[in-house]
Amino acid sequence: MRRFLLAVGLLLSAAMACADQRIFYQPLNADASLSQAQWQRIWQDTAKQGTHTVIVQWTAYGDSDFGGAQGWLANSLKLAQAQGLKLVLGLRMDPAYYQRIDELDSAGLASYWQAQLGQSLAQQKALRKDWKLPVSGWYLPMELDDLHFLPVDRRQTLHRQLKDLAAKLDAPLHVSVFSAGKLAPLVNGQWLGELASVGIQVWWQDGAGTGRLPSLVQRSYADALPCSIGIVREAFRQVSAVGQPFRAQPATPQMSASGCHPTAVFSLRYRPWGQVILNNQHNNKGNDVQNH
Repeated sequence: MRRFLLAVGLLLSAAMACADQRIFYQPLNADASLSQAQWQRIWQDTAKQGTHTVIVQWTAYGDSDFGGAQGWLANSLKLAQAQGLKLVLGLRMDPAYYQRIDELDSAGLASYWQAQLGQSLAQQKALRKDWKLPVSGWYLPMELDDLHFLPVDRRQTLHRQLKDLAAKLDAPLHVSVFSAGKLAPLVNGQWLGELASVGIQVWWQDGAGTGRLPSLVQRSYADALPCSIGIVREAFRQVSAVGQPFRAQPATPQMSASGCHPTAVFSLRYRPWGQVILNNQHNNKGNDVQNH
């Protein structure tokens, strides 16, 4: 009996470890056509899955603010909060971000980042003043990678900029990173650990959905991460080719290689109880925004 109870306990622990405790939600304009009743059901089902935190990827994307303080996104998130879900609110995203960082040299990149961080700080102040939602953290939508931040001077400048932004916020700053195979795994882990050491919650994307790197290479990066670095388990498989608008299909997220890391799942629209969001997107012929 004792051995049986131990086995049951291990199974329950494993189930909790792979639960969607934190889940990303990436707002698209197409999502505005969902009704409040549909959002109510989505957030109820999300909470039933064991989720305690929703990380909203952005609250402003280019010229779109999704209706602002009285809009559909704000109203939906109020329903999420009413279900007991904590909110990490994303800030402002420049739609041309990935194109811009390809074009810029180190000095230009530093200036561009400083300008974008200023816009995100302004967005955070507006959210606090107008949206009036309880916030557990702030998420910076501009993703990092070890290609554009391969030079050490770029990483040092970024470190100073993010540390400065984090000091101005009233809740922890969250950022996400993906690996392009340019930094050695140990150097990459050290870089992310240094960012985390100043109070930033760093999320490393496991790459299972995009398949950019071979699984063994991805595993070597995961194994080199300090325990403070969160792992984002991708619940999709990309079906679009390079250069095409991003398209993906739902897939079961992989279990985290190590139990010491916080975990999150990307994203809500690819999970079974969020399928209505994905179906609505397809019906409205909206393309998903590329997350890398």
